[in-house]
Parts: sequence; C-alpha cells; structure tokens
Amino acid sequence: MNREPLIRVDNVSFSYQVTQSTTIPVLQNVSLQVFPGEYLAVVGHNGSGKSTLSKHLNGILTPSAGDVLVRGMNTKDVSLRREIRQCVGMVFQHPDNQIVGTIVEDDVAFGLENIGVPHEEMKARVDHALEAVNMSAFRKRPPHHLSGGQKQRIAIACMIAMAPECLVLDEATSMIDSYGRRDIHAVIDRLHAQGMTIVTVTHHMSEVVKADRVIVMDKGRIEMQGSPRNIFKHHDRLKQLHLDIPEAGKLAIGVHERYPPFAPHLISIEEFIDEVNRVQFPRTEVSK
Repeated sequence: MNREPLIRVDNVSFSYQVTQSTTIPVLQNVSLQVFPGEYLAVVGHNGSGKSTLSKHLNGILTPSAGDVLVRGMNTKDVSLRREIRQCVGMVFQHPDNQIVGTIVEDDVAFGLENIGVPHEEMKARVDHALEAVNMSAFRKRPPHHLSGGQKQRIAIACMIAMAPECLVLDEATSMIDSYGRRDIHAVIDRLHAQGMTIVTVTHHMSEVVKADRVIVMDKGRIEMQGSPRNIFKHHDRLKQLHLDIPEAGKLAIGVHERYPPFAPHLISIEEFIDEVNRVQFPRTEVSK
C-alpha cells in the first residue's frame, strides 16, 4: 500500500454554533490518515462525532481548529473545493437527499453535467456507473419508484460516475433492511477490490469485518484504532463505549467459555464455521 496519505486530518477540532454565544464541541484534536486503496471503518455510538468527522473529509464541514488535507489540498481553501470533492465523494444516510433527476440516468449524469464532461464521455461514465451497481435495467425508471436499497445504489452510482479516488459512506446502510445492506456491501467490496479507497461510517459492527482498519470514536476523540480482529478482542471496552461485537464473535466467545480449545476471537461466520470443522468436540453418549 502506498504510504503517502490520500487524506490527512491534523489536530482537528470542530464545534457547532447553536446561538451567537453558544457552541457545542463535537470533535477534539482528531488526527488520522487515510491511505490510497485502504478500507477504513469509523464506528462509535450516537453523538460520538463519527458523522461530523466524515463530513470533514471532503470539505462539507471545515475545522474550527486544525486542518484537513486531501492530496495536499486544504479543505479550508474554497477555490479547491470542487477538485477536493471530485477526489473524495460522499454517500449519505438518506439517498433521497442526493437524488435530483426525474429518471435514474439523468440523476447519475447530473454531477457530470455540472463539471462540463463532454456528452460521449458522460454517456460512457453513466453506463459504467450503473453497471457497477447492477442498476442498468433501471436507468429509465423514476427514482421515487425504487426501494431504499436501490436508491442507495443510485446514490453510489452518482459518485462512481464522478470517478473519485475515495468514497465516503456516512451511515449509508442504516435506513435499509438487511437484504439491502447486503447488496450495498457487495457493491462496496467490488469497488474496493478495483482499487477505490473506502471510508465507511457505521454503527453496524458486522459491516466492519472486511475493513483494513477500524477507528472507534467516543466524545469527539479517537478512542481506539486497529485491525477489526484487534478491536473486537476488546469486547469489554467496546461495551463500555456502548458498542457491540459481531454475532460470530459472540458465538465464538460463548463456545470458548464452555469448550476452551475453541478459538474465542473470531469475527465472521466463515471463520466460525471453519473453527467448528477444525475442533474435535468431545462426544456425548445418548442414553437409550
């Protein structure tokens, strides 16, 4: 992995202005780096600051103190905002807030029209983006006729068409059902496999299993960071932070407590099944 960061967050603090004389601090001296091709997950309970942090990554919000640099471009520089947002695209919790077209293909083309992409290139980009999210068959549909998961795939297609280096998803699956979440994450996995940098902000801990690195936020600060496996080992600390571990991890801990040879720190159903096949459980006699 290229160790020159794509995004650098340096000692960022941020407060929301409530009244002329009152502010609410949300981020406190946050520093992190996002590297090209990385899959980074940001988790935390409600009010931890994770969504506010995500909105700093492409200049939707700018720091009260500190700096955010995208490919060396400071998000505070208004003249660089368009270039920054072409590098880092965002998908939000409510896809309806991002949908502006009357039919799907017009919605995907909207951002391209705004930056003056030539017609033939625009058509190719729209075709590619819809194919990437398996929505080509819906290109002539009105967006309001789509399901929540389909709308979210269109929101992702809009970002893919803009060809960003990094895609930031801010609670992008929180409003859709488990089937919709599965479809969205299949799209995200494909994009990451093709080299796109992914930053996902979520409270669904099972969604971070495939991440390269996890950042845990609490009270506007980075409380923990590491690989998913290392983070989920600290289940007692996560519980203190009002967070959980994936269901596979809970099952593994439960089995380990009853049969210690069973590995306790598993993070996926696939690992759990492999461990069940590996371990020789003692046989029990069935009384007749």
